[in-house]
Amino acid sequence: MASTSETGHSPYKHPYHLVDPSPWPLVGALAGGVLVTGIVFIGHYGSYWLATLGLLGVLATMVGWWRDVLKESRTPGIHSPVVRLGLRYGMVLFIASEVMFFVAFFWAYFHFAIYPEHVSGAAKAIWPPQGTLTFDPFHLPLLNTMILLLSGCTVTWAHHSLLVGDRKGLVSGLALTVFLGAFFTFFQVWEYVVAPFHFTGGVYPSTFFLATGFHGFHVLVGTIFLAVCLVRAIKGHFTPEKHFGFEAAAWYWHFVDVVWLFLFVVIYWWGAGEIAHH
Repeated sequence: MASTSETGHSPYKHPYHLVDPSPWPLVGALAGGVLVTGIVFIGHYGSYWLATLGLLGVLATMVGWWRDVLKESRTPGIHSPVVRLGLRYGMVLFIASEVMFFVAFFWAYFHFAIYPEHVSGAAKAIWPPQGTLTFDPFHLPLLNTMILLLSGCTVTWAHHSLLVGDRKGLVSGLALTVFLGAFFTFFQVWEYVVAPFHFTGGVYPSTFFLATGFHGFHVLVGTIFLAVCLVRAIKGHFTPEKHFGFEAAAWYWHFVDVVWLFLFVVIYWWGAGEIAHH
């Protein structure tokens, strides 16, 4: 890396950051390929070792690459205003791509919900398919909705505290948000345990588990994202003027909240059929 002056100005003659040669793009691509191949091996041969190796490689890439980005962010002059603007554009585009990812699941759900006659082998053209028991939307799903809405409030509290220089409020708000995210995941796992249907039970369980399951995965990723921000906040990495890492995590968390609201309204409430009693 080019040497940085003691004044904190950029070591370059331009406002951009020329990254050093890094092994992580190549390592990450290879690990991702191994992971996908391993998933194919699981489906065809029931073998998990290749997928496990690929997952470990992806996790190692995440830790190593993001560690390097954190070092860069704390190097004076590297993340100039132009670079930070580019990072913001990148995060916005990433979230936009995630929106389209979930659009595909909603599209599949609405297709069969609006045109139930397209459900193969269905005795009647109704949605949910005849004989499918669904969750009471005002039981666990409503509780999880309240948990996520509260977590949106706590992460906003943390953000406001950061902007006004209240480090205690920042740490407290982040800690509460991480706790609520873990709480949500616990209840979703419990919901899957007591679910009145299984993934292989037809088109309704498939669309339900894919949409809510991938959302649950995003909640887990967001919780880890915020947990890393919590550690950084405790170490004093964020300032009111420079805190894009936390800002990106907050944007991602609000995105997760909004997706859940759509899931709750569309799948749990609007798409409810005969309620299963536990």
